[in-house]
Amino acid sequence: MKKLTTEEIERLSLSDFKKVVKLPVVVVLDNIRSQHNIGSVFRTADAFRIDCIHLCGITATPPNREIHKTALGATESVDWKYFPTTNESIQLLKSQGYVIIAVEQAEGSINVKDYESEENSKVAIVFGNEVHGVDNGIMELADICLEIPQYGTKHSLNVSVSAGIVIWEIFKKSIII
Repeated sequence: MKKLTTEEIERLSLSDFKKVVKLPVVVVLDNIRSQHNIGSVFRTADAFRIDCIHLCGITATPPNREIHKTALGATESVDWKYFPTTNESIQLLKSQGYVIIAVEQAEGSINVKDYESEENSKVAIVFGNEVHGVDNGIMELADICLEIPQYGTKHSLNVSVSAGIVIWEIFKKSIII
């Protein structure tokens, strides 16, 4: 077994990436403190052709050296928008017909592996602050809450890890490639 070279992987060029069909998913980052988490989410969004990222509140925006360290150029390929509040992002997405999905530990949450989206639905996935999680006001606006089951002594995962798990689960069930 040998690793593939960059040429053998046949990655899309930036211009080709901009033209291809994207997964109808918007990732909403609700007051994320860590610029490394933000950059990691950009890379994951690029890997799975996410339509857009909404950066809300205190969430830093590109261009940013710390975001770039983990994004490695994905801030150029993935479309993004900034909103002063997460509520503004959610209201816009609702008006555009998106199903709002909070990722949180909450009453009535659905195990992420059991989530099934309706065919042709557009979804917005909200990931919350590293300490406080998804804001309670945003939880009230969510249509669905997904939870990642955990079996250790800790009660949470890093935001970028959570984003990777949830985006992968949604991508597997909605493959556009």
